[in-house]
Amino acid sequence: MNKLLCMLELQQRLNDATNGKGWEKGVTKDGKRINWRRCVYMESAEMIDSFGWKHWKNIAQPTDYANLQIEIVDVWHFIMSLILEDGIYREGENFAQMAEWMAKTEGYAELCDAREGEFASDEALMLKIEILMRHALEPAIDGNLVGMTDDFFKLAAMGGLNLDTLYRLYVGKNILNQFRQDHGYKEGSYIKVWNGDEDNVVMKRSWEANPDMTPDALYEALETAYPA
Repeated sequence: MNKLLCMLELQQRLNDATNGKGWEKGVTKDGKRINWRRCVYMESAEMIDSFGWKHWKNIAQPTDYANLQIEIVDVWHFIMSLILEDGIYREGENFAQMAEWMAKTEGYAELCDAREGEFASDEALMLKIEILMRHALEPAIDGNLVGMTDDFFKLAAMGGLNLDTLYRLYVGKNILNQFRQDHGYKEGSYIKVWNGDEDNVVMKRSWEANPDMTPDALYEALETAYPA
């Protein structure tokens, strides 16, 4: 399985469902302007709050590595959306072509070779996050998407992830987001606690029970577990 290709296809499906067809032109179906770069740097700022970086407050705060990884995956949603927007609307690329150039980056090779659960120092991680923010703040058309993607893969590897764990966390969050949208999340009718467990706990348990399942199979597992 080409995991990069699969993640791009899933992100396209999610964006089509939430923003409407044609979102690549920068506007949702409701006429709301989309700014993926702002999403990247704002989410990256939240990522830094995983660290006890404030010298004047909570100076003994331990680093929340689990939250760091969740934030990394959230940023990945937005970077892929930016890649899709640029590739489809400006470059006329297909998913396979996008996945191909992404796989040629130095960071991708590092991610594939990374050991799960091994973290760089907090200072090195925060510096890499700030480098990612700098990429996001570059002009939308002239911004270096290859450089941003390369640095994202390096950040993910530094944050204790490898390609398999990034894929599992991304697919789990993506499918859960799609499931929420399909079951009344926007309307306020969605049930987030399922028989005493939050939906993300149920999703994680489903993955752990069958780590080789397809994204569609994960959706079906959530459908089965969802309270009627």
